[in-house]
Amino acid sequence: MTKTSDLGLLVRAARAARVRAYAPYSKYRVGAAVLTADRRIFTGCNVENATYGATLCAERSAIAAMIAAGENRPIACAIVTEGPVPGAPCGICRQVLAEFARDMPILLVAEDDRGLVTKRRRLRLQELLPHAFRMAR
Repeated sequence: MTKTSDLGLLVRAARAARVRAYAPYSKYRVGAAVLTADRRIFTGCNVENATYGATLCAERSAIAAMIAAGENRPIACAIVTEGPVPGAPCGICRQVLAEFARDMPILLVAEDDRGLVTKRRRLRLQELLPHAFRMAR
């Protein structure tokens, strides 16, 4: 079970990752953090590329950091963006999250340019991707 305090830690970690985002084209910085079953937090930020197709989203960046550290069981995710409404993971990120978790809480947070929260939304992965593609194992 994910505690409220865990989600607070995740938001802080995602906020710190967002500051390091490389977004010279869109100017849309995103930070993500995933909490694993072993209570470890992994962060990622978006890294844009001039070809756009080579851009790495924050959520996939966090999952890659998790895998590189030898973990593979995320139990919660927080995503921090700027603006009046929170940004949700793109389709590819939803599928990547579903590769490692059947369901988990996802906290979406939008902040203004001063870092003050403008809006929060808590969803479940299954709400975002109700019919995830899964290989039979």
